[in-house]
Amino acid sequence: MTLLLAERFANMGYGVDLLLARKQGAYLAQIPSNVNLVDKKDARLIFSVPLIGAYFKKANPDVLISSSERINIIALIARKIYKSRSKVIISVHTNNSEQLRNEKFLLRMYRRIVLFAGRVVYKWADQVVAVSRGVAEDACKVFNIPAEMVKIIYNPIVSPDLYNKMKSPVDHPWLKQPKAPVILGIGRLTAQKDFFTLLDAFVEVRKTIPEVRLIILGEGEKRRDLENKISGLDLNDHVSMPGFVGNPYSYLFNSSVFVLSSAWEGFGNVLVEAMATGTPVVATNCPSGPAEILENGKYGPLVPVGNAKRLAKSIVAVLEDRPDPEFLQSRANDFTVEKAFDKYLELINN
Repeated sequence: MTLLLAERFANMGYGVDLLLARKQGAYLAQIPSNVNLVDKKDARLIFSVPLIGAYFKKANPDVLISSSERINIIALIARKIYKSRSKVIISVHTNNSEQLRNEKFLLRMYRRIVLFAGRVVYKWADQVVAVSRGVAEDACKVFNIPAEMVKIIYNPIVSPDLYNKMKSPVDHPWLKQPKAPVILGIGRLTAQKDFFTLLDAFVEVRKTIPEVRLIILGEGEKRRDLENKISGLDLNDHVSMPGFVGNPYSYLFNSSVFVLSSAWEGFGNVLVEAMATGTPVVATNCPSGPAEILENGKYGPLVPVGNAKRLAKSIVAVLEDRPDPEFLQSRANDFTVEKAFDKYLELINN
């Protein structure tokens, strides 16, 4: 999302710097050539204030857009200490209350510290961007900031690149020559994405559609637990977990239905990506995002979090009566890069 937004600004003639603390990651090769990479040489968080402060002094940017809680805090502190006049727009991408509630003890304590720091410094921001209404409401409560300070801008998701990539050859035998319907899940293998409930739902779906298969894309700390559950349910021949893939859009385009089983979200980007490919979706009605994207069930069923039987029933219903792809794509077009860019530009110019 950051790269899509940066590329759009650069293509429109703006000078764009991309600040990285560590020059690594799966998307490094996708940094647009017209975006200037500012590499902070493996900077650790504790050293980021003087590094960002030095950037403010040297580059004197008109605006800095930050995209995570910790970096939001560091950027605001750096601007304060170094007395920069640059506008700082910070963004909130997750429902912090839900994330805090579901963290393990030590991570919960750490997150409490981060959120307390945000409560102190977020009022220094020129503008706060929230990626959904639910995230906006939670941010006002968690960070004690007024509602008028928060602007809702949906994530920049749909781009020409997505449409090009979805037509690429798919690298999975179940999708190359489909002989049975395929359910797709995508996300980090963590408690948040709750693929355990998806597996339980898959068992129920197979009672009605025995030949159905399930693919889960992603990596994470719960891989071993999920693999053990798959073996325990005797599903090794019916469930595939290929790991992280660089082009999930071809998987989405060739799947029968995409399922988001999350316990919580900030927005739920992959729901939009699925609809952009014309693939039907089923989602949990988790905080925050899916109900906004699907307009309370208009574009796909919403089911209670953690309810495997309801999830299975909705999956079967969609597999038996697939919605019109153009209907889904019409909704996905509300989340284009161009629309997000226009709203960011409005913030910058005000």
